[in-house]
Amino acid sequence: MASKTSASGNRLIANNKKAYFDYFIEEKYEAGMVLHGTEVKSVKAGKCSIKESYIKIENGEVYVLGMNITPYEKGNIFNKDPLRPKKLLLHKNQINKLTGELTIKGYTLVPLQVYLKEGKVKMEIGLGKGKKNFDKRDSIAKKDQIRDAQKEFKNKNLRF
Repeated sequence: MASKTSASGNRLIANNKKAYFDYFIEEKYEAGMVLHGTEVKSVKAGKCSIKESYIKIENGEVYVLGMNITPYEKGNIFNKDPLRPKKLLLHKNQINKLTGELTIKGYTLVPLQVYLKEGKVKMEIGLGKGKKNFDKRDSIAKKDQIRDAQKEFKNKNLRF
């Protein structure tokens, strides 16, 4: 997966587009990640996936489960389990606020992005509320409408 550098200097490693399709994202948080040496090297090489991952709060600590970091090729015995739970670093008041929000029915924490910021691996997490099927159909219809409008605009401008 090719990584991109944004205007703010962050280098995108992994993106979870499906999260925006399945959830209404109401709040976003930036969290640091606790990783071991070979995991960091593998992430910097772009070998990480968050498509099937989810976030859980246990005993006042936040963990991302199901995140796959491919073992580093030159890491031999120092490689860790690719699917091991990874701890996320947030402030205590943010964790308490998220814990309170998660008690409300329908809310969940989803990973949105993994990126590098000033050499550190960060994860953007979102507090989302699940969409119903009719909401998903509305999202698809809006995307189609925007795509058609852009196509029509492009075709008009090519004629002249």
